[in-house]
Amino acid sequence: MDSDIHSFLSHVVQLEIRIRKAINTQMHGNFSSIFKGSGLEFSDLRQYHYGDDVRHIDWNTTAKGHGTFVKLFKEEKEQTVFFLLDVSASQQVGRNSQSKLKTLKEVAGVLSFSAMQEASHLGFCGFSDKNEKFMPPAMGKKHAYRVISELFKMEPENTGTDLKAALGFTLQVLKRRSLIFVLSDFIDENYHDLLRAMSQMHDLVVIQLVDKQEIKLPSLGIIPIFDPERKRTTWVNTSSKFFKNLQREQGSHRAEELKKLCKQWQADYISIRAGEDFVPTLVKLFTIRK
Repeated sequence: MDSDIHSFLSHVVQLEIRIRKAINTQMHGNFSSIFKGSGLEFSDLRQYHYGDDVRHIDWNTTAKGHGTFVKLFKEEKEQTVFFLLDVSASQQVGRNSQSKLKTLKEVAGVLSFSAMQEASHLGFCGFSDKNEKFMPPAMGKKHAYRVISELFKMEPENTGTDLKAALGFTLQVLKRRSLIFVLSDFIDENYHDLLRAMSQMHDLVVIQLVDKQEIKLPSLGIIPIFDPERKRTTWVNTSSKFFKNLQREQGSHRAEELKKLCKQWQADYISIRAGEDFVPTLVKLFTIRK
């Protein structure tokens, strides 16, 4: 296993080098700005001046009767980067060498390595319909390498998906404003409210993993299709026009709806196809976020 982890880490480093070179070339500047601290922490108090933001008034101090005081803040220099990773059975779609789960691990690994280079606190939660693996955010290269190692080794025990519960858990454990990457195929329901809440409280990046088989299944006639999450087999006519249209419309609608909502919530959104070179897509994401 150690040699497998070493191979995975080497692959991640090579991908990260490609991204860093592309960004520094295109942007003529600073890769580290992607992971800079985006939160604010309380620093001091001073008396209210005309024009100050009333939302920053400290009402507890003001109530003591010595004047009106406002809170002063300073930028948090140490960013927390957290990954929320869908490792449910639907991520196994595709060939093992090109599954959504394999691509998800590589993307999270590359971003983790990038965050480590910028001295960020790093943590993750892998979920199915339960928390499969949780590592609280911490700092240091030793911890970061352990995060990447655990990402690679993670094999889910359960098959279902509960994105709503995973989002709720993350909102509970991350009290300070953080940069959160949510990686999933988003084949679930009733999670939009919590995803919106996350976009309001944190700096949110949504990464949707898709597989071309989910969008366009070859014409194979009537075949059994196994649902790994529900552990149920359904016979479908893959050659029928109805099935092809339905499959394409469902996949397209899910992606377009999520992209639209992220734009409304001012969250970043990208879509990555399993097994394809995702470096250009991440470069584009980083360029947008600068």
